[in-house]
Order: sequence, then C-alpha cells, then structure tokens
Amino acid sequence: MLNEKVARLINEQVNKELYSGYLYLDFANYYADEGLDGFANWYEIQALEERDHAMMMRRYLLDNGVRVTFGEIAKPDKVFKKLSDPLDAGYEHEQYVTSLINAIYKEAFAINDFKTMQFLDWFIKEQGEEEKNAEDMVKKMKLFGNDAKGLYSLNQELAGRVYAPSATGPAM
Repeated sequence: MLNEKVARLINEQVNKELYSGYLYLDFANYYADEGLDGFANWYEIQALEERDHAMMMRRYLLDNGVRVTFGEIAKPDKVFKKLSDPLDAGYEHEQYVTSLINAIYKEAFAINDFKTMQFLDWFIKEQGEEEKNAEDMVKKMKLFGNDAKGLYSLNQELAGRVYAPSATGPAM
C-alpha cells in the first residue's frame, strides 16, 4: 500500500497531466487557426503523450491498491499575441511539471518508498527530454520564426512528427 501523501500527490499529478494535454491541444488549436499545421501536429502529439503519462500514473495507483479520483480539469486560459507565445508557455509549463514530479520524488525519498522512486525515475528522465524539446522549439522560433522561409521549413519539420506510445515507460 502506498503512503497516503505520496498517493495523493500522484493522483493530483494524474489530473495535472490531463490538464497538460488540454493545454497542448489549445496550443494546437492556435497554430491550426494561424495556418501552421506542422506546429499544430507537434502539439497534438504532445497532448497524446501527456495523456499517456496520466494513464501510466493512474495504472501505478490502481496496481498499488489506491482508488483514483479525478478532479476538474481547468480550461486553458492563455492568450496568444504572437507565434512564439505558445512555445514560451510550453517551455514554462514543462519546467513547472518537472517541479511537480520532483516534489513527488522528494516525498517518496523522505519515506524510503523505493518502489515509487523507481517508478518516477522514468518521469524524471522524460521531463529532462520534455524541457529540452520545449527549449529547442523556443530557440528555433527565435532563429527562424521571423523569416517566412525559415518559418515554413520549421513548420514542415514539425509536421513530420509521428505519435509513438512509449515503449520504455512504466506499463500502462
């Protein structure tokens, strides 16, 4: 049986991961409206990955005898004025999610919950990749976003992203 506080934090994270999916779908909607289908595709896939993360955490709770409860998922409220705004918001959001995962890990560490720490190891590595990807997107937009040809090429690059469920993450 999981520690009550650790279980509560993971359950809250399930809801936060689902919110992340909503947020990224909102970004995708913005880019679709702007005619940047590659950017929209990138964030649609990002939303699927966030859903997968929520499902992995949900399954971990269930497999450890914890009843999962869902809270409200907030409506994304970002207002975008320029093409780089969702990218900046995405990078900031990934840093926030990293802090949440770290807080769960810290709590598990404090009570010697090695099983949960091992489960969270994948998410810690994943968050490193997520932050790097988000930061790279911001950098690329700064480099190429003000040039029509550069923006077109970046949009084409992002259109090539294909969803692939994690083969290395915790089982769902």
